[in-house]
Formats: sequence, structure tokens, C-alpha cells
Amino acid sequence: MEPAKTDGKWHRDNPLSRIVSAALATGRAILRKRAGWEDMAPTGPVGLLQSCADLVEHRGEASGLALAEHILDAYETLRPEEQLSFFQGLAADFLIDNQRLSQAIADCQASLAPDQLDDLRRALEPRCNRLFRRLNQVPGATGRLVKLRGDLIKHEQHDPALKVLDDDLRRLLLIWFNLGFLTLRRISWDSSASILEKFIAYEAVHEIQGWADLRSRLKEDRRLFAYFHPAMPDDPIIFVEVALSRGSNSAIGPLVDLERRVDNPEACDTATFYSISNCHPGLRGIYFGNFLIKQVAADLRDELPHLKRFETLSPVPGFRPWLTAVMAGGTSANLPEQVVERLHTYLEDIDNEFDSNPLVQDVLRPLCAHYLTQERKGRFPVDPVARFHLSNGAMLDRVHGAADTSEAGLARSYGVMVNYVYEPDEIEHRHEAYFAEGKIATSKAVMAMAQDFTSIPS
Repeated sequence: MEPAKTDGKWHRDNPLSRIVSAALATGRAILRKRAGWEDMAPTGPVGLLQSCADLVEHRGEASGLALAEHILDAYETLRPEEQLSFFQGLAADFLIDNQRLSQAIADCQASLAPDQLDDLRRALEPRCNRLFRRLNQVPGATGRLVKLRGDLIKHEQHDPALKVLDDDLRRLLLIWFNLGFLTLRRISWDSSASILEKFIAYEAVHEIQGWADLRSRLKEDRRLFAYFHPAMPDDPIIFVEVALSRGSNSAIGPLVDLERRVDNPEACDTATFYSISNCHPGLRGIYFGNFLIKQVAADLRDELPHLKRFETLSPVPGFRPWLTAVMAGGTSANLPEQVVERLHTYLEDIDNEFDSNPLVQDVLRPLCAHYLTQERKGRFPVDPVARFHLSNGAMLDRVHGAADTSEAGLARSYGVMVNYVYEPDEIEHRHEAYFAEGKIATSKAVMAMAQDFTSIPS
């Protein structure tokens, strides 16, 4: 699979692009002729909100495009505190007009004529939806709106009232980033440097240490696949790194070792998905990973039909925080009291004894197996990565101690990692059982480990 051409030439030569560019140029000229426009051009949240109100009701096509472009440009000059003020203004004045909605409901109660129903439909749409749609008509606006939502999410942590605004923008992005619009590309060392450097920046699970590290991860026994969106053709949405090997993998170090032996893909029987990274905070809550893994597995089966095992080597990001809370008495756990007491003996100084105390791994592995299979939030596992893979139809297959001894790995899970396996004939059955019954597909070995706390020394 060859990467699509993304050098910008198609965009410059595309007839629609030329038409939009011409309309923008005309619109800019129209705005410049307006009395006082140069003085009124918004440079802060108050002026920007006024321009947004103008755009929502704007009629002119060319000048509307130019106004939308100006709003996006002006937003990107705001300081963080000005961003917060801007978002608070949108949340206050650009949601549903309750007075208009009440009138539309009253009209529908009197008559269900098509005109009244259409008025009700328009009244139910928040003004910010129209604003975001009009902003998105500007070339390149989709990626800019994704970044804007990333800012909004950060400010939402400090002002929960912004959640309603975020929900409306997220619903629009769910439509704009429908899976049908995405294309899967295999990335190679021959891909453009501008795209390759983005993978170095976006890798969120196992940091890529520069170009030499990236080159190692793109050798013949490695695969990197990414989803792209046509509105962001040079910017990946989500990507997965895959190692081809003979046999299963139990630690991350050998997979990312620059001096590792490179296997012949034709002699490999296992594909290990060892890193999945979402590239844009502004797309949080819009899920692509489940389709990505299944599509990549299908492509790998077509390319290398001798592959027999499709597994992940996954972190357990909630394990250490959960165990820390258990030992501090800050959370309840489905653990025997005597086990919790023994944890204090073996885990209080774990960071100092990680390499020197062989009992550490005997404690951590059964605890992690228990955490993944027994600790739940409602009907589902409390760990976010477990929820992701199990909901996709994978099975929790193996638990490995000292699998990621990096600083990040120890902070996430005391270095524990796990294998989830994707078995094509079982994926859909496990997916259905997970959602219908809350069933956690687990190998016999892991289930036995989770239930047998005699392995924790007394």
C-alpha cells in the first residue's frame, strides 16, 4: 500500500479549490470596503464574539467566507485567558434560544404543518452549530477547529459550564470524521519527511527518540499504519505500530531496541500491535482505534497469510493508581483483607526494590490479573485500555512483569504489560458478549492467576 500523494499539488490544481480561493479573495475585498472594518476587525474575545454573531446571520457567500477566515485567524491570536472568555461567551449566547424554542413548540402544539415542524427543527439547533459549520467552509478549517476543540477541552477542566458547548462541537466532529471519510495508509521510510516527523511528535505510548529510532520502527519486520482524513491530508488522525516476529512478545524493550535483530517477515508468525496513538486532543471521544486494529489485521493477513497470532503488547495505565489508592485506603477493592495487608509489606518500597527483589513480580502479576478481570466500573473493567480492547472483541491472554521498565512504564503499571489477542473467528462473539453480559474474555491461565492469591507471599 503506497502513501497517497500529499505534496499539495492536487489542492492547488483542484477546480473547486480555485473557485473557493477566488471567492475568498473577493470576500476579503468586500470586507475591506466596509466602513470602519479595519478598525473593527476583532482582536479580542469581545470583538470576536460579535463577528461570530455576524457570521451566524450572514447572507453573503464570498464575504461570509472571508469573515469566517478572519474569525479563525483572530481566534489563533488569543491568549489562554482570552480563549476562556471567548468560549464562555459562546456557551452563554450561542446555544439554543429558549424563547424561540418555546414559541416553536407552541406553534407545533397548535399545528403540525410542515412549516411549524421545520421551525421547531431549526429552533432545536444551537447557534454554535451554524457557526462551526460556516467556519468549516474555509479551506483548511477542519484541522483548525480540531485544535480549537483541544483548547476548549483544556478550559472545560476549569469551567464545567463549557461542557455543553464541547458536546455540540463533538457531535459535529463525529459527523465530519465519520469512518467512511477516513483512508488507511501504510507509512514507510519513503513517506514524506513532513509526515514522518509528525509520528515522532504524536507517539504517546513509547516515545520515538528521533529519526534513527523512527527508521528502526519502519524496517522490514515492522509496520506503521495510520488513518487520514481528506480535510487533513498531511496530518494523521490515529496510528498503530506493529512488530512482526516469530512467537509472542512479552516486553517492550526488545521491540524498540535500535540494535535488535531484524526478522524476515516471511518467517514470522505473530503480529504484535505495540503502540496505538491518537494524534489530536481535539478528537477526544471520537473513536477510530477499534476499526484501525481490525482493518490493519485484515490487511496483514492479506499481505502475510502465514501469520497466525494477532496480539497486542499493551500498557495497563490504571493499575498503579488503583493499587496506590487501595494501599492508602482511598478506594475499595475486591481483595481479601489479608492480601491488602501484605501489599504494604511488599510494595511500599517497590521503586527501590524493583530490580533487586524477585518477589516483586510474584506480587504484581496476580494483582494485575485481578485488577483487569475483577475490578469494574459498572459492568465493565475499570482500566481504560482493557475496556478498549475487550470491547473490540479481544481476549486478555497473558500478563507480563517487568515488561516496561521505563519511567513511564513504572509510573503507569509498575512495568506490567499484557497481551490481548484478536482471533478473527471469535472477535464478534466476544464483542457481543462483552456488551450484552459484561463478559471479560480471559484465558484460563490469566483467570487462574487472578483468582489464586496464594502466589502472593505471606
